[in-house]
Amino acid sequence: MSAGDEGRPQINIIKKKKVTHASHGGAWKVAYADFVTAMMSLFIVLWIVGQSKQVKEYVAQYFRDPGAFNVETRSGALTGGLVPVHNSSMSKVGIPIPHQSSELMTLKKEGEKLEQMISSVPDFNKFKNQIKITISKEGLRIELIENARGLFFALGSAELKPETKELLQMIAKELGHLPNEIIIEGYTDARPFVRKNYTNWELSADRANAARRAMQEGGLRPKQVLEVRGYGDRRLRDPESPYSYTNRRVSILVTPITSDSTRPVDKVDTLSIGGGDTLKY
Repeated sequence: MSAGDEGRPQINIIKKKKVTHASHGGAWKVAYADFVTAMMSLFIVLWIVGQSKQVKEYVAQYFRDPGAFNVETRSGALTGGLVPVHNSSMSKVGIPIPHQSSELMTLKKEGEKLEQMISSVPDFNKFKNQIKITISKEGLRIELIENARGLFFALGSAELKPETKELLQMIAKELGHLPNEIIIEGYTDARPFVRKNYTNWELSADRANAARRAMQEGGLRPKQVLEVRGYGDRRLRDPESPYSYTNRRVSILVTPITSDSTRPVDKVDTLSIGGGDTLKY
């Protein structure tokens, strides 16, 4: 230190080296997501283990065939998925009653089987576009829809044509193996019937009853038929064309075992099996 620097404050210069840490990136997020997924899976497994046998069967059936479980969309049609909260066959948490879902699955398969059976008989080819098999919360519905010439019955009569009787007996032989009850319904168009003291009410009821006799001869159990109904022209299939021959029909309804078969027909859309039309009641 020189003599001139005496009395001056000493200045110390400290150099700090900046340490740069390597960036961690987003790898930790992936690991965390995997951890959360694993925990969620664990909780689901623990929840299933603690459930009743029915719930376990329902979950297993859903993962085997999700499309087989019914749901009513805003239009009311049955499609795949869970049933919404407003459905009457639901528990409070929005899960369908397992037995109800299983019953509808059984009826759906039965409808597909019937459709294949009918298609395999060459004599029934003329019925191809006039038989509609549908499934809804009402059950399995098989409709025989008339054409302009009278395909199933003689015109203006409750007399079954021979091929119609054969068809009904084949259906009855298959349905007779089921524990389900059956409702047979007759419908007409809105054209007034001209015979004295005989109206569309009598005609619709007589046709339904003629179908019942043929089916009981064909294999239905004695007490399997719950009701025979004649609606006349009060429930038109095509309300926009009340005189249309498509309103003339006989309907066979296989009711779910868990349903109240005596309740009125619900106004719902139904998804036809085998590519048929979607119907409204």
